[in-house]
Amino acid sequence: MRHPPRSVLLAAAGAIGLVTSAVVPVVSAQGATPACSVEYSVTSQWDNGFQGSVKITNNRAALSGWKLTFDLTGGQKVTQGWNASWSQSGTTVTAANESWNGGLGTGASVSAGFLASWSGSNATPTVFKLNGTTCDVDTDPTPPPTTPPPTTPPPSGGTAPALHVFGNALVDAGGRARRLLGVNRSGGEFMCVQGYGIWDGPVDDAAVKAIADWKADAVRIPLNEECWLGLANVKPEYAGANYITAVKELAARVEAHGMTPILELHWTHGQYTGNSAGCSDVHATCQKPMPDMQYSPSFWASVANTFKDDRAAVFDLFNEPYPDRAAGSATDAWKCWRDGGTCPGISYEVAGMQDLVDSIRATGARNVIMAGGLAYSNDLSQWTAYQPSDPAGNLAAAYHGYNFNTCSTESCWNSTLAPVAARVPLVAGEIGENTCSHGFVDQVMKWFDAHDLSYLGWTWNTWDCSSGPSLISAYDGTPTAYGAGLRDHLRALNP
Repeated sequence: MRHPPRSVLLAAAGAIGLVTSAVVPVVSAQGATPACSVEYSVTSQWDNGFQGSVKITNNRAALSGWKLTFDLTGGQKVTQGWNASWSQSGTTVTAANESWNGGLGTGASVSAGFLASWSGSNATPTVFKLNGTTCDVDTDPTPPPTTPPPTTPPPSGGTAPALHVFGNALVDAGGRARRLLGVNRSGGEFMCVQGYGIWDGPVDDAAVKAIADWKADAVRIPLNEECWLGLANVKPEYAGANYITAVKELAARVEAHGMTPILELHWTHGQYTGNSAGCSDVHATCQKPMPDMQYSPSFWASVANTFKDDRAAVFDLFNEPYPDRAAGSATDAWKCWRDGGTCPGISYEVAGMQDLVDSIRATGARNVIMAGGLAYSNDLSQWTAYQPSDPAGNLAAAYHGYNFNTCSTESCWNSTLAPVAARVPLVAGEIGENTCSHGFVDQVMKWFDAHDLSYLGWTWNTWDCSSGPSLISAYDGTPTAYGAGLRDHLRALNP
């Protein structure tokens, strides 16, 4: 969301020496539906090592535990992995489920990744066995439909749950589905770079409790990469270690009240003066069309290193991409979105969504990642065709919906959002309207509720609700006429 006109609105992680990012052709089933199928890929490779991933799909009866075996015949040795317990005996590699992802329903998939050394050749395995059954070969009759995991209401207090992706749902460590229903807490993206502080308004325990009292279970926290990285253009008292500490403290308060903190990259470096430019400044003082390769991967590597031991924290890669406003075609825009590099109409080198996912996963962080689509995250029409590869299998799609957006009707949601939500978790990171009422967000919440999806209102700040829009008129939680719609709905869902 662009910010309203207000008077107040006046590091790097060590690089991995990759020599190629080529992906090995995926091994997948052919012909009749197999009992199970496995997609194997090499997501990155360097002189003496590589990063690989497997995606396992179970087409038989639901499993309460799984074990995948395959042979690496090119002298490769697995050194570490994630999303599974990895071991190797001779050429045979075994990936067994963790305690929290053993359930694998009919038609459900799970992904796991690993790092390995290699020399001489990096041959692709050809035979995969799931619990002793050879995948991509053995067939079964058409399986019965799956039963989604039960939905659990947000906790009334205490630590927020660790989250991971299970099929198209976000689930906790016990396998119970979780929806992220809450608010955005703006301020960390603009106050620091403008020299006024770190937060816009109070973020102490009383202020966070006021959010929880709305029965919210998630808070999205927009951030500024130049402030996090402590670049020279930001006042030291609002940058670097001081800024990081403030973010960590706010995330901890959010979690202490049982809510999920969503850490989101909002404003970034890079000069853009093209179509729909928010500013001409090279610094992170407005919304840019895409993240920049100079600083954004370093930002996410640092954030991931900071929060990788906190699986309750969710990472939202970039607020509102709009390379479609700069590019000459939708294909160019989606390629730019995923792959970055030199993009049409954008003067700086772009970091694509894949670059940012890779930066996070290279730290060992397995946190859930959200990625918004084109047109300020309002267009998800080709999200699944271009979705980044995530070796941890913890990727969700992000959507922003306002009454003035193109995709703001039930027919658009049915045609473009529903297909995405059928494959991956879908989170409406921002919903809102500029009417100072809640007629539109009522429609959004009704549709998202019917599809068991997540949404967060913009924004928990005391701005003019017609230009913000803002949910509150005071930080004790007093709602605006617009905010009353979200508050009353959340309370009705969790009385």
